[in-house]
Amino acid sequence: MAVANRFMRSATYDGSADESGAVTDNSLALYRRLGKAGIGLIVTGHAYVAPSGQAGPGQYGIHDDKMIPGLHRLAKAVHEGGGKVAIQIAHAGINSGFLQAKGEAALAVSATPEATQPHREMNKEDIEMTIAAFATAAERGVEAGFDAIQIHAAHGYLMSQFLSPITNQRADEWGGSAENRRRFHNEVTKEVRRRIGNKVPLLMKFGVKDDEPGGLIIEEGIAAIRQMVENGLDGIEISGGIGLSSVAKGTAYFRVRAAAVKQAVTIPVAVVGGIRDLETAVEILDRKAADMISMSRSFIREPELLLRWQQGKTEKARCISCSRCMVFVRRGLPLQCMQDHKLAQ
Repeated sequence: MAVANRFMRSATYDGSADESGAVTDNSLALYRRLGKAGIGLIVTGHAYVAPSGQAGPGQYGIHDDKMIPGLHRLAKAVHEGGGKVAIQIAHAGINSGFLQAKGEAALAVSATPEATQPHREMNKEDIEMTIAAFATAAERGVEAGFDAIQIHAAHGYLMSQFLSPITNQRADEWGGSAENRRRFHNEVTKEVRRRIGNKVPLLMKFGVKDDEPGGLIIEEGIAAIRQMVENGLDGIEISGGIGLSSVAKGTAYFRVRAAAVKQAVTIPVAVVGGIRDLETAVEILDRKAADMISMSRSFIREPELLLRWQQGKTEKARCISCSRCMVFVRRGLPLQCMQDHKLAQ
């Protein structure tokens, strides 16, 4: 997959889908604008692979063939502007706030007595069905015309829950040793690759390390990536796992982790997290700490940021990393910058 530049719009939840998970006119307007913005690769907001994996309201669904026409329109909206777009597929696991709000039990890797949300431990049939759900979702993404598939394996969602010793307390072949804890990742990667063949690249957003005591260490994260590469993974975006909020501060806060991964694997590596100026982006690339620069919040406030930089107006992004953009989404309003909203009042 050839892209126009080394910049990537990281997957961003925008809450614009309807109650069934289908793309709406608001979704199309958002991605049509991004498609014209000169971004090398755009990744959609996470799309749930099964109803049990829905994280929140307004989230895109890719769990049913009925979603394909809308997703096709979304991909087309990006393509019309000259951009490339990947669909991110995900399962929230125990962190399904959507199921919690309805009082339904979420699927958990392990039973967690201290957890406040209702949940049940996944049995082997649940695990096999979820692996199949990821693979079928990837097939739908290809049919809908996306340029790549990205699996969400970060931020404490289901795949992070399998990999982390904090959340995976299983004693069967899906837990215990590091090898068993990464079995789910390898089986998902293999099955997705088997279903989609070599039609499009297979990417992953990956929490390479946890940021809570007793969590995943980076050596285990890198070992997991190496195995997934053997099983068909084509590219990796480095982010955080369990305990993300404790480390997501400052500038380019995952660059050291991305550099360690870059030294260990041969596939392209993207880095996300707090990159707000062109100088930092160029330095990361020049030092070969990563191959692509991934940003999210900067493109919420300034979708055309790269066009501005290309015009020589290289002042840093106007985003101040307040993360209050999600306030609007949680209220069922379009994704927008809180700072600009204040200015407009």
